[in-house]
Amino acid sequence: MQELAEFERRINAALQRIAAGVEGTAPADGAASAEIARLKAELAAERQQTADLRAQLAAAPKAAARPATPGELEARVEKLTRQIDVQGLEMQRMRKNVVQLRENLRALRRAAADKIPDSDQINRAMMAELESIRVTRFAEMAELDEIIAELDPLIAEVS
Repeated sequence: MQELAEFERRINAALQRIAAGVEGTAPADGAASAEIARLKAELAAERQQTADLRAQLAAAPKAAARPATPGELEARVEKLTRQIDVQGLEMQRMRKNVVQLRENLRALRRAAADKIPDSDQINRAMMAELESIRVTRFAEMAELDEIIAELDPLIAEVS
């Protein structure tokens, strides 16, 4: 029986030490409580922001797959029409230039066959070739403008 009393005394002493330790770890002032409250509020805000971002991420494919509005389609058609018009003009210039080059080459072949050098024909052939280079350059510039026009919206999205 005496052993039981000894065990009871030791258990009560241990419980008193535990209670004293728990009370010692409790916040001593309101500053710690305020810090805990602030951190809990920040955690709640971060969780809300994470939930919002997840919702946006889930909605992104749906927004990308949405059908274009009539206004967007009309703007796209107008833009493509302008590009086709520019390409058509460049093609006309190139065709005209090809015809001019062929005529000058025929004249130069005749002059070479007759063994008569004609400086005017040579100058015309050189001018036609120079114009051909210019037309090719304009066509390449128009193509680059189209590429840039397509890349600009993509770059704006990334920025």
